Amino acid sequence: MIATSTHGSPTDPAVLLIGGSGSSMDWWEPDFCARLTGRYVIRYDHRDTGESPSYPPGRPGYTGYDLVTDALTVLDQLGVAAAHVVGISMGGALAQLLALDHPTRVLSLTAISTSAGAGDPDLPAMTPEAKAAFATLSEPDWTDDTAVIAYLVDVQRVMSVEPFDEAETRAIATRAVTRTKNNESSHKNHHATEGAATPWRHRLPEITVPTLILHGDEDPLFPLPHGEALAREIPGARLVVLPHTGHEFPRRNWPLVVREILALTS
Repeated sequence: MIATSTHGSPTDPAVLLIGGSGSSMDWWEPDFCARLTGRYVIRYDHRDTGESPSYPPGRPGYTGYDLVTDALTVLDQLGVAAAHVVGISMGGALAQLLALDHPTRVLSLTAISTSAGAGDPDLPAMTPEAKAAFATLSEPDWTDDTAVIAYLVDVQRVMSVEPFDEAETRAIATRAVTRTKNNESSHKNHHATEGAATPWRHRLPEITVPTLILHGDEDPLFPLPHGEALAREIPGARLVVLPHTGHEFPRRNWPLVVREILALTS
């Protein structure tokens, strides 16, 4: 059973939020969900995060595509025929595949800080600065919640621009770590499924739903040309550049993001 949480009335248009790699629903903060007024906002825990099923570290009992169909399972559990889908990072990739392979279940697509061409030679790789910063991080003792929380904060710091809200990030990480059954699995198992993903960038012209691309101008993981490529290759897609933003979802961007999502889903 995939763990879910909802905000708003089931009679309102549904907005399904899909988190990034290793992210439980906690990274979509309740205050953000509450700002999506007039929408039935759905969050959920990916497998190996929060209260959803957990598997041994490094041995996920699922494929990357199962993470796509888990989104359908969530909609089915709640009796939702179709939803406006919002995905960030890995969740943005899952959202693209959902729109491609299950178009009748997707009313619109919002892709945040994501890509369809990671590793493609025409798109930039992770910045050297981020690569060097990640190389300095030591894997924590996964049985020590305090150490895991500190590690997650450090990871988020590498992907963010200043001012980095350490207190807020620590609060979210604490909730996520406390709720997750096996934090080592949550960190490693999604990555273990990504290498087997079938390329889909060539299929982007098949996406026909209204599409919004939100991308930070200083994203070190997927630099801005990744978002520009999505906007160029998905018919009718609109790109909104998030100023002074890395691979993150800071509160300072919420007013702009909420305004754009409400406009797209109206």
